[in-house]
Amino acid sequence: MRKLMIAGNWKMNKTYTEGVVLAQDLADELKGADVKVDVVVCPPTVDLKGVSEVIEQSEAPFELGAQNVYYAESGAYTGETAPNMLEAVGAKYCIIGHSERRGYFGETDEDINKKAKILMEHDIVPISCCGEPLEIREAGTHVQFVVDQIKADTEGLEISDPSKYVIAYEPIWAIGTGKTATADDAQEVCGAIRQTLVEVFGAETADQIRVLYGGSAKPENIAELVAKPDVDGALVGGASLKAADFASMVVKAGE
Repeated sequence: MRKLMIAGNWKMNKTYTEGVVLAQDLADELKGADVKVDVVVCPPTVDLKGVSEVIEQSEAPFELGAQNVYYAESGAYTGETAPNMLEAVGAKYCIIGHSERRGYFGETDEDINKKAKILMEHDIVPISCCGEPLEIREAGTHVQFVVDQIKADTEGLEISDPSKYVIAYEPIWAIGTGKTATADDAQEVCGAIRQTLVEVFGAETADQIRVLYGGSAKPENIAELVAKPDVDGALVGGASLKAADFASMVVKAGE
């Protein structure tokens, strides 16, 4: 049985102080709540230490995630962050392959594959993103597009613990636009992802890997999304910046 996950991607929002306040507000919102899902918050890199301290001091029911990593242990890579640096501040998860990284910064499936491998070497769980742009969706080739991404992103990966690898399907046309794939749309692609994972890793492993939906997920639609058999939670953008909204999603997903 796969445990649901709600992960919040703060993107490039919140200063160090603002991040601490948001994390504390979320801890307060969830205090005493019956949290039945895994919860992750992914602040900007400069906020990681502050949020980590909130989690520790408040015994908050969520884990710390990063938004990016580089696939080298150290070196002359100005502006990048190594996996051991994430480890040192308590990051347990890391988003990779987000459409904004792919689109704005030219990251490729090969890059995402390398990042997944080095994160897993450091026992940091990759939240590996995939998804199609609007023109691919309109052409009706979105399923094959995403399947090809999954095959490239997982090439050569060895997964001993399926709970330590997460995929997030995020149709690019639904990110930050207010447009949301229907629950049936999400299931169509998440189901195809699951079948591809069966081909790559075998049925037993594939059945335990969580596949999240991302793209304008919010309190109003989270219950319908997670009711689908292959949708195991959500990667949340805008709603994760409001403690009450994000906490509401966490609670509703577990009901």
